[in-house]
Amino acid sequence: MGILVVGSIAYDDVTTPHGRVEMSLGGSATYFTAAASFFSPVRIVAVVGEDFDVGALGFLEARGVDTSGLAVRPGETFRWSGSYGEDMGEATTHATHLNVFQDFRPVIPATHRSEDYVFLANIDPELQRSVLDQVEKPRLVICDTMNFWIDGRRDALEKLLRRVDVFVLNEAEARDLAGEKNVVKAARRILDLGPSRVVVKLGEYGVMLVGAHRILRLPAYPVEEVRDPTGAGDTFAGGFVGCLAESGDDSYEGMHRALLAGTVTASFNVEAFSMTRLREIDRQAIDERCRHLERVAGWRPWAAAVPPGC
Repeated sequence: MGILVVGSIAYDDVTTPHGRVEMSLGGSATYFTAAASFFSPVRIVAVVGEDFDVGALGFLEARGVDTSGLAVRPGETFRWSGSYGEDMGEATTHATHLNVFQDFRPVIPATHRSEDYVFLANIDPELQRSVLDQVEKPRLVICDTMNFWIDGRRDALEKLLRRVDVFVLNEAEARDLAGEKNVVKAARRILDLGPSRVVVKLGEYGVMLVGAHRILRLPAYPVEEVRDPTGAGDTFAGGFVGCLAESGDDSYEGMHRALLAGTVTASFNVEAFSMTRLREIDRQAIDERCRHLERVAGWRPWAAAVPPGC
């Protein structure tokens, strides 16, 4: 089954204790697609400026990603600059230049509107709703957000959540949105806003999925050296949604596998700057690491090939 993702493509300047890169490929839609394309066909809708090197997306096109929804507009591509301290926790933003992304109004091509899985990457919730107005009865809608929208566009976000099946956010965002310090209580309050499942990213402590009657918890993969956390959340979402689309299994068992896939794909991403590791690895590497993480977590063995409806 196919995936439609709508989000940002960017150039990033990133500094960590391990070095610095400039004008590296970034953006929520890019990281998501780089991960999801290991599992399922992806169609991407985003905007870039005239300065963007479209050849940088060649590795995605080689995996079958449909980039025909990419709009090139006069001006410069979205640019972000940030740094991480020794603990490699939250990034400190030094500069954000929205450029052509500031006027981004997603137009979903007719060929993209019937995809079964729709991922709404981190953009204005009004724009996320506009995407849902254009697509045709997706099987599953998955949405991401950030504190900026929670604090500044809460009404729009809550309207959006009535139309979302799975909501993905980090621990701080969950507490902020729900007004609850306890993350489990926070997730349950968010369920009341509309989603049937809430996925809470817990950073180095793993990830948690909360539904009406069940909670799943998975530890993070034990990465020996984190070099660049940029895009880890979007990479997790890509692996998670990609695995769901591959199996077609939206049950708790299917989401159990998808949590593994997302966690493991993100673990590769943080081992190097930008898309370096996501370019280097293959599906076999992901499957091997999934089996390892399941042994660590005490879950049953990962099957490399997940047949539809398993």
